Amino acid sequence: MNIFKGFAATLAVVSCILEGSAQAGARDDRAEVLGTWYRMILELVRHTPTQTPPVASRAFAYTALIAYEATASGSNRLQSLAGQVNALPPAPPREDGAAYDEDAVLNAALALAVEVYFANTGPTGQRAKAALSEQLGALTAEGVDAETLARSQAYGEALARSIIAASETDGGAVIENMGFPMTYTLGGEPQDWVPTNLIQLQQAPLLPHWGKNRPFTLPDGEACPLPPPPAYSEDPSSEFHKQAMEVYEVSKSLTDEQKIIARFWSDDPMLSPTPPGHWVAIIFQIAERDAMPIEEQVDALVRLGMSVSDGFIVNWRDKYRYDLLRPITYIRRVIDPKWEPLLNTPPFPEYPSGHSTQSGAVAQVLTAIFGDPFPFTDSTHEADGLAPRDFPDFWTAAREAGISRLYGGIHFRAAIDLGLDQGACVGDYVNALRTWK
Repeated sequence: MNIFKGFAATLAVVSCILEGSAQAGARDDRAEVLGTWYRMILELVRHTPTQTPPVASRAFAYTALIAYEATASGSNRLQSLAGQVNALPPAPPREDGAAYDEDAVLNAALALAVEVYFANTGPTGQRAKAALSEQLGALTAEGVDAETLARSQAYGEALARSIIAASETDGGAVIENMGFPMTYTLGGEPQDWVPTNLIQLQQAPLLPHWGKNRPFTLPDGEACPLPPPPAYSEDPSSEFHKQAMEVYEVSKSLTDEQKIIARFWSDDPMLSPTPPGHWVAIIFQIAERDAMPIEEQVDALVRLGMSVSDGFIVNWRDKYRYDLLRPITYIRRVIDPKWEPLLNTPPFPEYPSGHSTQSGAVAQVLTAIFGDPFPFTDSTHEADGLAPRDFPDFWTAAREAGISRLYGGIHFRAAIDLGLDQGACVGDYVNALRTWK
């Protein structure tokens, strides 16, 4: 499945559904509503400059939480996460004995979620959001009496608003200057991060306070800590120098397969759905292949969303705690002043690897949901000319995502290996949630 259909094609999907809906009779369109909104979300992330990986992870988490709570509120299988997720208010009560249309509830909740969490997309995205909201509104209104429809839409919006209000106090609601601080004092020690390009905006690092945000599932801001990276040294016999030499030597002898792996998992902002969006796309590929029921889809999505969001919070906390320079800085300073990595280096500290932490968290969560082994094919980047890749299980994919950053010349080995461990820790907290009655 290629979930990236573009704005116009996403709208066409709904048009096709509408054409056949008159003959459909009694139906449950929630899977179509969910999947179509997520197609739009993945395109919005791809085309919105402020949707950097940490910011996108937060948007995915809250959108999934709203979809989950909307579904759980009318389900005899799922239970609310209120009381388990930090600061999540109880869902508004439904009217006793009143009829609700679950398609309309979910669509109204998601429409408001997308409007809020992707409010700063460009004019094309704004028009696409409005058009999709109108089309899905027509789809979910088909065959529903006016009173039930109004009640259902009002309930979905009220539920979404209660979660949105809680999200405004988590520390990540406002992104200014693309996430780069207007003033920032760089560290002065040899091991400290320094800018790795000449772009004026990126002379300060991205989102230095993101690690202080309120997590969804972790008990406090110090959960899942990492030990310090290897001590900085320019001595050729030191562990730090050895890890830098590994990056340098691998870059000089990359195989075609290693180059493909580096590019497949790069997931750069504005060129992709970002790393968390890549995993979301995988969920929908599995959902389509296995015809997952709506309750199972929202359960997987909310767990995935909170795992990547909490993963980025603890990862960013430790990035700025240790403030470590990137391989490109060290290698050009100590080993080869003309060295060029395969991929562009992101504008923030090195340790630990964000790809590794979030991928480890996802692998821990999805393995608990789907089991091990669980073969799947990842065709997320097929439309971008990258062939699908087959994996026997989620941890194989997570480890490949991690090592891709060494192939790209972006991370040292310690940041990758310990980042995966940190992600597994985050995943354990998410796995402790109780979603099924």
